[in-house]
Amino acid sequence: MTNTTVLVTGASGKLGRETLDILLANGKPAEQIIATTRAVEKLSDYAEKGVTVRKADFNDPASLPDAFAGAARIAIISTDAIDPGTDRVAQHAAAVEAARKAGARHLVYTSLPDPENSKISFAPDHLGSEKAVIASGLGYTILRNSWYQENLLMALPHAFSQAVWASAAGNGKQSFIGHEDCARAIAAALLANDDHSSILTLNDGESRTVEEIAALASEVTGKPLKVEHISAEALREGLVGAGLPPFVVDLSVSADENIRAGGFDIVNDDFEKLTGRKPRPLRAFFEENKAAF
Repeated sequence: MTNTTVLVTGASGKLGRETLDILLANGKPAEQIIATTRAVEKLSDYAEKGVTVRKADFNDPASLPDAFAGAARIAIISTDAIDPGTDRVAQHAAAVEAARKAGARHLVYTSLPDPENSKISFAPDHLGSEKAVIASGLGYTILRNSWYQENLLMALPHAFSQAVWASAAGNGKQSFIGHEDCARAIAAALLANDDHSSILTLNDGESRTVEEIAALASEVTGKPLKVEHISAEALREGLVGAGLPPFVVDLSVSADENIRAGGFDIVNDDFEKLTGRKPRPLRAFFEENKAAF
């Protein structure tokens, strides 16, 4: 009998938990799901449902083969270790090697669009991790997630409070993807019946300039929002002046630089082909989160 057990790493995080919920909602038997995390107590509710919960720490490679044992398809959700002194490529490479040693057939990895050319500060992490996945010899599905719609919750509430959105994105366009849609894509890749390899770029099927995004947000919320175009240098100075950590400043500035350069101007139907459903449009995101703005 073909092994159909799936495994989700980083399962106690938001994306991991959403993936587990979607797997269960789609009828995947709990006994065929393994969830790994550094803190197993955070997944006690899933253990009660019959999901196998195991401890796994990407910084402890020797522990990973046992944690991954018995899984045919493994979703490696990229870690959030982007602060100085961490090495995500080493973390992910250790997970890939452990999956291979444990006898997995297929890997799912969460990346970002066009890491070869992206200006995002942590793009090299994803490029190196993708190379490790591809070099493993296993089947793979690399999911290049566009900028989360939810990332707008970090910048726009303050912008609305000032009625001004300072942006260094210029006239660049960008698409987004909903966080839960990313989980749907992971679940779909885990539930797939074939082991062919693919690289998919997930987006919501729309690409807008910052003015168009601001206009849509203003229309939905009923609040004014003017875009003020500034240079990347001015944006950096403002963020530094606000006391943000250097790696957060680098991330924020590089995101706008990537938009300006067209690095997020990607529209396709990869999400629909994988999941069989339409992605959540940006308007729906604003309508669902109107109170936050």
